[in-house]
Amino acid sequence: MVLAGGTGNLGETLYRDLAELCEDIESTTKRLAIVDLISQFLKKLSIGEVAPSIRMIVGEAFPEWSGKTLDVSWRTVQKVIKGITKASDEEMLQAFSKRGDLGDMAKILMLRKDVSKQATLLQKPLTILEVYRSFQAISEAKGSGSKKKKENIVLSLLSRAEPLEAKYIVKNLIGEMRHGASSGLMEEAIAKASGAPLEMVKRTHMLMGDLGDVAEKAMRGGAQSLNDVKPIPFHPIKPMLVQAVDNVAEALREHGGETSLEYKLDGARLQIHIRKGEVKIFSRRLTEVTASLPDVVEQVKNNIQFSEAILEGEAVAIGKDFRPLTFQNLMKRFHRVKGIEEMVREIPVKLYLFDIIYLDGKLLIDLPYSERRKILSRVAGELELVPQVVTCSVDSAQEFFEEAKSKGHEGIIAKKMDSTYTPGRRGRKWLKIKETETLDLVIVGADWGYGRRVNWLSDYYLAARNEETGELQIIGKTFKGLTDEEFEEVTEKLLKLKTIEYGRTVRVKPEIVVETIFEEIQKSPKYESGYALRFARIKRIRDDKNLEDVDTIEKVKQLYEKQFKAKSKTL
Repeated sequence: MVLAGGTGNLGETLYRDLAELCEDIESTTKRLAIVDLISQFLKKLSIGEVAPSIRMIVGEAFPEWSGKTLDVSWRTVQKVIKGITKASDEEMLQAFSKRGDLGDMAKILMLRKDVSKQATLLQKPLTILEVYRSFQAISEAKGSGSKKKKENIVLSLLSRAEPLEAKYIVKNLIGEMRHGASSGLMEEAIAKASGAPLEMVKRTHMLMGDLGDVAEKAMRGGAQSLNDVKPIPFHPIKPMLVQAVDNVAEALREHGGETSLEYKLDGARLQIHIRKGEVKIFSRRLTEVTASLPDVVEQVKNNIQFSEAILEGEAVAIGKDFRPLTFQNLMKRFHRVKGIEEMVREIPVKLYLFDIIYLDGKLLIDLPYSERRKILSRVAGELELVPQVVTCSVDSAQEFFEEAKSKGHEGIIAKKMDSTYTPGRRGRKWLKIKETETLDLVIVGADWGYGRRVNWLSDYYLAARNEETGELQIIGKTFKGLTDEEFEEVTEKLLKLKTIEYGRTVRVKPEIVVETIFEEIQKSPKYESGYALRFARIKRIRDDKNLEDVDTIEKVKQLYEKQFKAKSKTL
């Protein structure tokens, strides 16, 4: 591969070079080699090409908070590829079967039909910025005729693309890069290319939430540019994540004694941004949900005593008996704008605050949790904080745990008193203790059901995330846990996410996250992950979570080893 060797319009770098980089990453297993490939590529780009390139390499064309999405169905991509290559349905299925990858399928069909020679003769080669501008145009296509407009843009792109370019354009369109360029590797590459310290790159990524913006800042001004980064109200940052432990004693041991215990509410985590009286609310997926929660906005507006702030809280649906309703009741409120007044009356929501990240120009994430909690209590007004006790006693902690469950909550969260806030990171500073162990998994495919479920996709392939490669690996199937109404709703969603169908199986874009209960984890050669869930059942659909929240294969391995040790002790 010649790194960024070709140029197109006015010296723009060719998209072919980015596609060749991605292909090299896919075929390389050594971490340092991948970091070096990406860093060398970044050095040869113009500043304006850096952010688009990084986003297209990782397969996230736009940051989640931007509200922009490609939202191109596989049906549209399939229609365009069929039109260009004249391939039959059978040929498309055969091409897909070779690698089980939709991008590879596009490449194989383009090579077979010798489309690349036609493109080379008739068109100028694609550049990185041209491809990204096309993605932007797709995201901006709205309203009547938008579907046809998106199709025409995809047709224009793929008609000019060489087979390898087509592979990665398709993979970007459907959001499945699967080549091993994880966030950690990208951070290392950005640090190496820019000369900025790795820890500074990681911190900036935590605050900005978009590797493209981080890379552009780093390549423009190195450490100095990154040092100036602060949160901006209405620009959400990734939430700090928690780790599960078995019991309160383990949490207290981990935290070295005294720790802060709080109810783990069965609600939806919110990030609340305030600036000069205006309030915007974002979900844990960094999606704006302000219009769906007018009652929460009102609660905040009636209590704010400051100019700018970023707060964290939990929204809980409240029943007529003032006890919390289930999470699924709350989800009926999210992403609902039409008829929201009636929904507010039907499912009222109460806000509980638990952290503060930013206040009137000051970033607070480096303060210990105990100090942040004090600041939060001072500025919250009449807004209620999540119930808390501070203790070093196992008996007191267990009593608080039982109290939380008796009031209809999931369990408790233990927070280390001196813990700083680390956006987007999962560590041992915050630990959750629940009644039963569950896994957050993503649906990557489904089979059509039998009998009364014959019209529903009702047997789901569940996948965990390989943290090193970013790949989603199946660890089981289940048809248990959902109501008929939920089966119908999930079928409708999955068909919109369908990428290809063969026999009774439908493969889908991985977007629907489900919390899964299981009896045990077994070693299994059946799945690439090497593990399988026994008697898996879906506890609930987690519309508030995205792919980054999906549990890892490493966690699955740890749970397997823990249960194996537990069994050994009973023998």
